[in-house]
Amino acid sequence: MSDDPATVVPLQHPTAPTIVLVSETRADELREHFGRYEREYDLRTATSCAEAEEVAARVRTEGGTVALFVTESVLPDCHVLEAFGRWRTVVPTARRMIAAHWERFIPDGPPLRAGMAAGKYDAYLLMPRGTRDEEFHHAVTDLLSDWGSTVADPEVVSVTIVAPEQDGLTLAIRDYLDRMGMPSRVHHPDSEGGRHVRALARPDAAYPLVHALNREVVEARSVRDVALSVYGAPGDVAVDEVVDLVVVGAGPAGLGAAVYAASEGLSTVVLEAEAIGGQAGTSSMIRNYLGFPRGISGMRLSQRARNQALRFGTQFFTGWSVEALLPGVDGGPHVVRTEAGEVRARAVVVSTGVAYRKLRVEPLEELVGRGVHYGAALTAAREMEGQDVYVVGGGNSAGQAAVHLSRFARSVTVLVRRPSLAETMSQYLVGEIDHNPRIAVRTCTAVVDGGAGRLERLVLEDTRSGAREEVAAGGLFLLLGAEPHCEWLPAEVERDAQGFVLTGRDVPRERWTDGLPPADLATTLPGVFAAGDIRSGSMKRVAAASGEGASVVPLVHRWLAGR
Repeated sequence: MSDDPATVVPLQHPTAPTIVLVSETRADELREHFGRYEREYDLRTATSCAEAEEVAARVRTEGGTVALFVTESVLPDCHVLEAFGRWRTVVPTARRMIAAHWERFIPDGPPLRAGMAAGKYDAYLLMPRGTRDEEFHHAVTDLLSDWGSTVADPEVVSVTIVAPEQDGLTLAIRDYLDRMGMPSRVHHPDSEGGRHVRALARPDAAYPLVHALNREVVEARSVRDVALSVYGAPGDVAVDEVVDLVVVGAGPAGLGAAVYAASEGLSTVVLEAEAIGGQAGTSSMIRNYLGFPRGISGMRLSQRARNQALRFGTQFFTGWSVEALLPGVDGGPHVVRTEAGEVRARAVVVSTGVAYRKLRVEPLEELVGRGVHYGAALTAAREMEGQDVYVVGGGNSAGQAAVHLSRFARSVTVLVRRPSLAETMSQYLVGEIDHNPRIAVRTCTAVVDGGAGRLERLVLEDTRSGAREEVAAGGLFLLLGAEPHCEWLPAEVERDAQGFVLTGRDVPRERWTDGLPPADLATTLPGVFAAGDIRSGSMKRVAAASGEGASVVPLVHRWLAGR
């Protein structure tokens, strides 16, 4: 295929995204500090909450969008937290930050930071006192980058999709591309972009068509077809030598193990069946991960960790599922088998994570991809504008999904069987949900029916009284807890009744050696360890999983030294 620029689908953006700068007396000073953004953003100033509200409404009327509100900590016509609420009503997707003048930064900080913890705004910063305040601008670009990755129509597009409708396959393709950090845009076949890609395909090609730059147009029948087009066929798992460590699964635990093992000189191979990041890679914003005060998306965290592991020499093989683990014989290496080849390793870390449990309501299972989605489905969230959406689940993933969906949907209702969210969800998310006017919570409630040609309605049941209610619904997002999938492990690896891998003192006493349990993250098969969500008793948090991945490396060292 030609590399000529003429083969690239032209992108047309009638207006640049807007940054609204709000201050009664220092609007011009703020504009000067934000001058570096003027080439790619439309900078507008306002002197009050009401004026900023009018500016945002005018931008929307003109067909544009607001990417960021920047305000001083004090406004003349209302409290700044009230202002954020009013602006969010006009533009729910915009990011919101306070740039406090140095005279007010310290006294205003404590009461206003409580609002940030509740999710009313995204950052509290000291207004620059001179030129080139890169710490300030790093925070600004973080917020703009986060906004750009979650809006419905991304500015930077790596892959073009042509389809007459947003069916389940199209959404699955977009979700995969988002997790891989490759923004996409969907064109109707009759649009300019659609006709352009159509002309590059064979005349009778079927939809959806997928076109990555410098690649042939693909008639996608599965997400795997797209992965092969973008990245090429996954290479054979050809590792001739016996390596120190094989990590199975590239979620937070597997990536943590890879970074620490490779950085300490262990030859390390990572096998991942799907996208790097696992379930955590679908999180729209992880706010309680150490070192990221403004939060970080699961995709960015995963891709940065992968690059870090690559820098230390880790080998990654993606696109192949592990089929079997063959225990080492007479002190020989373990063999990890895939369809594409085998890896022989002195030690193995199992970090395959978990999958969401199925709802098992047949009329709704038939609508997966047509309004019903398992997981956060970041791409599907963009299709929920103006819809009434329901999220089933009480964990952090469900809370993050609800907050993200509230930027697009008319309303979001979180459904849980328990009496409250506090038992299973982090307090920062509970607080953010409580303060979000678009999110409601229904406790002691289950989904028992629903359907139509695509999702249009749900039947909800009160788990205490049995009373049922039918509600209109444009989207259903299911984050129902964890199911392990590690059938490929041999019988020598003990598991609990639910199928999670047992380690340390959780191993039954009859499997202990010389009256001693295995080490904390060691399984019943010597040289095989487990970390992250697949491990029985794990915390099911991203930071805990990555911490376990790091913690398992000293145990691997000890095992290798003993051999």
